[in-house]
Amino acid sequence: MSDNRISFTQEGDSMSPVRAAIRVKLLNFWRPEIVRPSFPVRTARGLSRMYTYYLEKTTIWSKSRWLAFLTACVLYGIRVYLLQGFYIITYAWSIYLLNLFIGFISPQVDDEDSNSPVLPTRDSDEFRPFQRRLPEFVFWKRAMQATVISITMTFFPFFDLPVFWPILLMYFIMLFTLTMKQQIKHMIKRRYVPWSHGKKSYKGKEMK
Repeated sequence: MSDNRISFTQEGDSMSPVRAAIRVKLLNFWRPEIVRPSFPVRTARGLSRMYTYYLEKTTIWSKSRWLAFLTACVLYGIRVYLLQGFYIITYAWSIYLLNLFIGFISPQVDDEDSNSPVLPTRDSDEFRPFQRRLPEFVFWKRAMQATVISITMTFFPFFDLPVFWPILLMYFIMLFTLTMKQQIKHMIKRRYVPWSHGKKSYKGKEMK
């Protein structure tokens, strides 16, 4: 009887490594594998981090950034003029810049149901700087990216769609006029200007 017990125990011990191996295989089958990113993915991530790092270092160079943007716009205009094409790209680029500009001169908090002004109008009011819906750095970054993309697209002829450019110019002038007219009305209604200035004394009637 004791021999049978010993043999049974030994047999059970001999089976335990097999069961353990099966259990490990089952766990590995259901466990998601940790795959190391490929070399192109790691390179792209490294370049993206480097781009973000150096881009953020330009936040203090406001004049230089906008000078670079104006230079890119001039280069794009010269290229479109020499190629005599890519008018649909220019139209889309202009509309996008107009939308960015509207966001830049619009207040961050815009409650249409409220008639309270965005900036203080009394000498006793606390000074509040104008908070933009689109910050200056974000405005520049998106505008610069759109300009660089537009310049790049002029190197591919299939983006040069046939279009009658005076119609696009007329549409843009109409859209620009209506948009700016509406924005100026909004500025008059909410009594704000799209820039920050020091606290001034007002001679007009105080708000009740």
